[in-house]
Amino acid sequence: MEDHILVESRGPVLELRINRPDKKNALTQAMYAALADALDGAATDDTVAVAIITGAGDIFTSGNDLKDFQETPPVGADQPVYRFIRAIAAFPKVLIAGVNGAAIGIGTTMLLHCDLVVASRLAMFHMPFVDLALVPEAGSSLLFPRLVGRQRAAKHLILAEPFDAETALDYGLVTELVDESDVVPRARQLAERVAAKPPEAVRITKQLIASPAASLEERIAAEGEHFAARLQSAEAPEAFRAFFEKRPPNFR
Repeated sequence: MEDHILVESRGPVLELRINRPDKKNALTQAMYAALADALDGAATDDTVAVAIITGAGDIFTSGNDLKDFQETPPVGADQPVYRFIRAIAAFPKVLIAGVNGAAIGIGTTMLLHCDLVVASRLAMFHMPFVDLALVPEAGSSLLFPRLVGRQRAAKHLILAEPFDAETALDYGLVTELVDESDVVPRARQLAERVAAKPPEAVRITKQLIASPAASLEERIAAEGEHFAARLQSAEAPEAFRAFFEKRPPNFR
């Protein structure tokens, strides 16, 4: 059977590619399981600093394979789709999406859990859950309104209106737009930049950015605790030495 999830290690970068272009990269339960396994493994692998997820061909993913879902309904928290959602939501390292084409359903909602999103200028985004008599998933009914506001969220989650790459950039769902051929090279370039940085400082910064809303006073206190701890870490002295010696730091 053809491998529909390609996993490639490129030094400290783990690259995951949805590889089912003949079916518009539609995701089956087996594919969700493979993605979850790869992310869970990378989360505890000290050799992995950052992960990239992208799609083969000219599409990111068309979302769930509805035939597969009908044959094996994902009922229960231990199902592969929910394992994937938990894995991507809890992934402690930087996660970069390379959206090389249409992102349908979970193809859009998974981006709410990514730290950086590089998208093709021709990419389209669509969350047609209600039109399929379903409801939003992957926390999108919470995260998308937070990002774009309640009324715009209703436009895309209730009316199920698609939106283009420029709109996604305006919403803040996408970090930057590039030509389709440049999506993966740019994602790799960003991944290499992240991988060169002190991993524990990156992990804590991601944790602070993604943590639930707190008062300004609480956040300042939390940052202060982490800042003091970082000064005692092994990473900070290396960063300071590299600065004074005018050389790239080596955190590995």
